[in-house]
Amino acid sequence: MADTNQDRVPTVIADDVHIVYRVNGGAGGKGSATAALSRILKGRKGEKERGVRKVHAVRGVSFTAYRGEAIGLIGTNGSGKSTLLRAIAGLLPTEHGKVYTDGQPSLLGVNAALMSDLTGERNVILGGLAMGMSREEIKSRYQDIVDFSGINEKGDFISLPMRTYSSGMGARLRFAIAAAKQHDVLMIDEALATGDRKFQIRSEERIRELRKEAGTVFLVSHSNKSIRDTCDRVLWLERGELLMDGPTDEVIKAYERETGK
Repeated sequence: MADTNQDRVPTVIADDVHIVYRVNGGAGGKGSATAALSRILKGRKGEKERGVRKVHAVRGVSFTAYRGEAIGLIGTNGSGKSTLLRAIAGLLPTEHGKVYTDGQPSLLGVNAALMSDLTGERNVILGGLAMGMSREEIKSRYQDIVDFSGINEKGDFISLPMRTYSSGMGARLRFAIAAAKQHDVLMIDEALATGDRKFQIRSEERIRELRKEAGTVFLVSHSNKSIRDTCDRVLWLERGELLMDGPTDEVIKAYERETGK
């Protein structure tokens, strides 16, 4: 019998999600602590707070993600893709609506909390611990993480402080740490844009493995090829609104027709 949504396990449900940023910018553009304290005290006294600009970043987005799916998020800059992922991860509150998750969502680069003054080796250990791995698990997977990241291909960079790494090297190590663990929900924001094609191919293969291990993967990327190679479903956002949700090829073709990208 063909698999239907009713037979599958939902991992993320977004129900009419609205996210609003409030940007403080008092008179004269003052952003000092004194000005901030003044605004807070006025708010406590019930006075209307002035100079606060609201940015409606996500507008009424609803969808259900299922276990075993890889879902791409596309849209022009400022469309709300990264904001939506941060809300799913529990890092941003919703102004209206709810986000429900089954299991622990992991946003790449947040769970692996890397520290610039520590060596790559120490960061692998700390990143693994932050994701809930035991020291024994980290030890057994350590070499695979280093090899996957590729940062030692041109020298012993794993023993150097992270501040000596390029942004691409840091991003590759973050992905390698995050990908070493099976996730209920893994969200990746532009990680595949770093590194050479060889690393991108390794990353795409690992995403497919994570899906087979019964997880759900969200991928934000400006590379339509990476989305096509990795995802079976795509959410297209523009100006915070969900314009289209469907099979990868169908949504990307519509996006390319509309934007020329």
